[in-house]
Amino acid sequence: MKFNYTTLETCHTATGIVLVIDVLRAFSTAAYAFSCGAKEIYLVSEVQEALDLKSKTENAKAMGEVRGLPPQGFDFGNSPTQILEHDLTDVTLLQRTGAGTQGAVRCKNANVMLATSFVVAQATINYVLKLNPNEITFVITGGMGNDEDVACAEFLEKLLNGYKPDNKSFIKRVYESNDAVEHLDPNQPEFPETDLDYCTRINAFDFAMPITRKNDSLVMQAIKI
Repeated sequence: MKFNYTTLETCHTATGIVLVIDVLRAFSTAAYAFSCGAKEIYLVSEVQEALDLKSKTENAKAMGEVRGLPPQGFDFGNSPTQILEHDLTDVTLLQRTGAGTQGAVRCKNANVMLATSFVVAQATINYVLKLNPNEITFVITGGMGNDEDVACAEFLEKLLNGYKPDNKSFIKRVYESNDAVEHLDPNQPEFPETDLDYCTRINAFDFAMPITRKNDSLVMQAIKI
């Protein structure tokens, strides 16, 4: 099996099966939102796009961030800790983030696309293996310098090759990544340290998060495997 690694700058060239990775925190938060009952999640690039779509969608709420913080008019930020405080039964979410959702939007040539992170790792692999892939592309949405996303890609690659990774070493890489720093700073309560715990609960959920196109929109759903 061949593996390709791309970033936000190059993912538009990706074809075939594409796994868009955002560990801290977009596609971890999305998984927790599904666990709270969310019906589906629309992925968008711009803040106003999310707000406009919210105004036209029944029982919809906006979720996400700009520079890590929820923009004005958004109902939720980009935090598993915070999203778990809410009952999202049958809610449609409109998600905009600076990395994860940008990657999904830019992968215009993907034939099959899934959002993923550590919390849905094995379910993602189970979904992909049913497609009998010869080649898979990982989108490192935080850039190759953001080790938590690279770590997740390497974890997934090991699973796809039939190996059993050492979970602890990969969790350690998340805690030591650049994006973890603000979560470890007690002077930045808007970045809860508990998010790191939630985002590193490997295989917390038994569903994958495929992304499909519907009426020119990207829609993510939780599909149990």
